Amino acid sequence: MRDHQPAQPLVDAPWRASLVLGFARHGAATRLVRREHSGPLRVQKAFYPEGDAVCHTILVHPPGGIVGGDQLAIDIAAEAGAHALLTTPGAAKWYRANGKLARQQVRIAVGQDAHLEWLPQETIFYDDTDAHLVQEVDLAGNARYIGCDILCFGRRASGEQFARGRVRQQLQVRQDGRLLWWDQGVLHGGSNAMHSQHVLAGANVCATLLAVGRAPDAGLVAQLRALDPALGVSHLKSLLVVRYLGLDAEQARRLMAQAWHALRPAWMGLPAAQPRIWNT
Repeated sequence: MRDHQPAQPLVDAPWRASLVLGFARHGAATRLVRREHSGPLRVQKAFYPEGDAVCHTILVHPPGGIVGGDQLAIDIAAEAGAHALLTTPGAAKWYRANGKLARQQVRIAVGQDAHLEWLPQETIFYDDTDAHLVQEVDLAGNARYIGCDILCFGRRASGEQFARGRVRQQLQVRQDGRLLWWDQGVLHGGSNAMHSQHVLAGANVCATLLAVGRAPDAGLVAQLRALDPALGVSHLKSLLVVRYLGLDAEQARRLMAQAWHALRPAWMGLPAAQPRIWNT
């Protein structure tokens, strides 16, 4: 079945949008205590599908896509002892640049004994996108974090390749001010890098699940590696990385969800409670 995505909207002026969220522990519950927005970024109400201890929140971008010139800023803070899970209602679509750079910056701060899960659905870069994605994660000494990104270059189901454009990505993770992870790169549409064995190797979908805050045991690593040959798993002292590279966004979603299901009990001390929005 072909992917019948809507045509790119005609937008004269770019959007400037920001969202600030704060989560705090109140007794045995996590509450969304701060919610400020400017422009088209919103959250729906807080959800508690696994009890009051974990606050689920859905981030919404009403325009439905990001065009050249758009600037999005998201700031999330989980105070001491809080536990928040954030996701999105569907894929983020980055349309063609029209000669203008589009940028998204996400800042995440996780306090002492706090847990945060950043699990947006996939990001689709249309042909001729010019995108810059920046993410900074700062953790207190005993905080826990799980984050996942699924990036799709072009729309293979519609026969569209990522033949032109540029995607820049930067990810920094610090714990107690110490840099644990620094990942950055620039991919040009149609470049040799898209076929290089050291970059995409002909794939158009890549996914990374990053877990920070504890030392992974050998049994967990073996469990993740046994999920599927398409997954790569590596780990450092207090950091674990699961990667996927392939041609199928649906497979990437499924495998990242399976990895999260296996990882969450060990990392967060809770069984995986999949957001219902992922099934719609």
